[in-house]
Amino acid sequence: MLQAIAIAALLVLAVIGGSALRTPGFIPNTFPQATSTAQLVVIGTGGMSPGDIGPGRTPNLWRLFREGSSATLNVTAVHANTCPIDGWLTLSAGNRAGQPDDDARVPPCQGVPETKNGFVTGWDALVAAAAARPYGSTLGTLSQALASNGQCISAIGPGAALGAAPPGNGVVPRFQTLDASNLRVGLAACPTALVDVGAIRDPGDVDPADPEQPALSHIEQLAGVDQRVGQVVAAAPSGADVMVVSLADAGRHPGLRVVLAAGQRFPPGTLYSASTRQPGLVQLDDVTATILDHAGVAVPAQVSGSPLRRIPAPNSSEALAQRRHGLLVDYELSSRWVQPVVYPFFVTWVALMLAGLTVLTITWWRRLGSHGFRESLRSWVRKGLVVFGAVPAATYLANIVPWWRLAWPPAGLVLATGAWTGLLGAIALRGRWQHSPMGPPAAVAAMTFVVLVADVMTGSRLQLSSLLGLNPVVGGRYFGLGNVAFALFAAATFLVAIAVSSRLVGVGRPRLAALTVAIIGAVAIIVIAVPTWGDKVGGPPALVPGLAVLVLSILQVRLSWRKVLLIGGGTALLVATLAILDWLRPKESRSHLGRFVQSIIDGGAGDIVNRKLAQNLDTLTHTTVFAYLVPLLLIALAYVLARPGSRLGRPMEPLLAGVETLRAGLIGLTVTMIVGLLVNDTGVAIPPVALALVLPLLISAGICTWELRDTRGR
Repeated sequence: MLQAIAIAALLVLAVIGGSALRTPGFIPNTFPQATSTAQLVVIGTGGMSPGDIGPGRTPNLWRLFREGSSATLNVTAVHANTCPIDGWLTLSAGNRAGQPDDDARVPPCQGVPETKNGFVTGWDALVAAAAARPYGSTLGTLSQALASNGQCISAIGPGAALGAAPPGNGVVPRFQTLDASNLRVGLAACPTALVDVGAIRDPGDVDPADPEQPALSHIEQLAGVDQRVGQVVAAAPSGADVMVVSLADAGRHPGLRVVLAAGQRFPPGTLYSASTRQPGLVQLDDVTATILDHAGVAVPAQVSGSPLRRIPAPNSSEALAQRRHGLLVDYELSSRWVQPVVYPFFVTWVALMLAGLTVLTITWWRRLGSHGFRESLRSWVRKGLVVFGAVPAATYLANIVPWWRLAWPPAGLVLATGAWTGLLGAIALRGRWQHSPMGPPAAVAAMTFVVLVADVMTGSRLQLSSLLGLNPVVGGRYFGLGNVAFALFAAATFLVAIAVSSRLVGVGRPRLAALTVAIIGAVAIIVIAVPTWGDKVGGPPALVPGLAVLVLSILQVRLSWRKVLLIGGGTALLVATLAILDWLRPKESRSHLGRFVQSIIDGGAGDIVNRKLAQNLDTLTHTTVFAYLVPLLLIALAYVLARPGSRLGRPMEPLLAGVETLRAGLIGLTVTMIVGLLVNDTGVAIPPVALALVLPLLISAGICTWELRDTRGR
């Protein structure tokens, strides 16, 4: 017991230490409240990342960075990559928007439309495209919110006209082209001014089908943007705050961009948003909310972002600016380099496990080699499966090491993951529990549980840009538990519950076993449901029924339709209670649960549900063929558990007989996987990921049972 507690404590300390290394150690501060006369100049560009900014390459941008606040920026809109037109439309709506799809999954980037006589060309088609999408976006929300409070907004350049156009006919009353000779007049015309200084488009990354192809290199375009930013800053009204927003990608490959803010309201620091809860990482929607908040205007419900806050820096020294810059570059590099590694890494992981099992099966079936050799091979495969089961937890712990700073980041990521895998596997195989079939598997599951709990409670820092974690470029989630982490967390919860309850049932204490499972489950549900931790809307509806099945089975209570309805009703009541409590918090502090309650009130809940269903269907129809195997896999598992004596289930019989609550626990896990698949967007990922942890560990336990049976038979 003491050994397990010590290991858990060390893992928690490792996670806390790793999280601390990835974040500045300051508390976010709210910006001073602006008045309706405060002026703000928002300079829009695109294709610019934190690594592009430097004192030598971009002196004007670096000055703003050093003297102001900054963050990496997720610009995900409605397509796989965000075009300049998409970024400006998203800024206008305060929610995801973009150019019409034209029946193409990834359409070429249209040019930003011209503004003629103050009228945005093709505005009606852009409004119709936004309305047809399931995001509830309304173009012109930014302009309308300002106008409803008696404030105007000026636009300089074609992209700025998109951002400043009102919802109606697309007429921008205060529009002018970008011309250094009359910048001062345009910038001083309204309390809020939008300026389009042009986007950077990488020649080697732009879609050949794009109507506009860059003639200059990335470096040359960057120098031009920096020069124009300097001109705008010089012409800005005295005392005005300035924001520079890179609101689009540089080509077909998406990535994190950058936002800078300087002025009286934006002293040196790192920007932070309640929508991401990650210091130095914000969304494009947050910029819209910040513009309105800066103007003293209440942020309407249509805007999905939150006003930016600041984690203050002690001063604007060059040394501290370089440190803040390093934090943003870390986000950029880790998110860029993790993606190419994911697929080959896990294909290799699965292939090695299957190869080991295949060799073991052929060796024993054909009786190859001596009996001692076969026994040794069996032992190594068993241990190898335990080690492979530690891979998921190791993928998170790998982010304690800044592998993205190495000369070859993919190799650094693989090595860091491999090192943590070996360490966790060694702990699982060397503990006092090593001679029990479920001992090492339960140890791996418990360590996975502890790592995820500790990471969620410290801000989910290690999940960001990890092989099985949250992808800040995709932007679906930035904190709490995503579907993949939830699947691993649920699987680990059940494996620990099975191991502990089986031991207690085996010594004749079923009531204590049921109570222990209930406590483990309560801890898991609290972690995933609390908005400031897991914030997983689809977590409790999936986990509660499965755990209830396990508890009732331990108590030998027959599951009737009435009990099924009671479990479902209790789960719904729990979720509703948590959602209402979250909704009662301030708007900017609400999580997914609270925002869903607000969407019910506003009448937009149907769109959210439809979008989640569409995402599940899209995952099934537009990903690899393996997605189609998920239902078949669940059917096969249900068949084995329903008929353990069948030919398919016969290999599990010895393990099921030796681990009293294993069958009930696996039935509960199957229920959780099915419900999780149905209630979560892209929930199709939950069953295969959960089984990726469970299967190697249970096969290892089964091999151990086989070894013990042979030992007793001698």
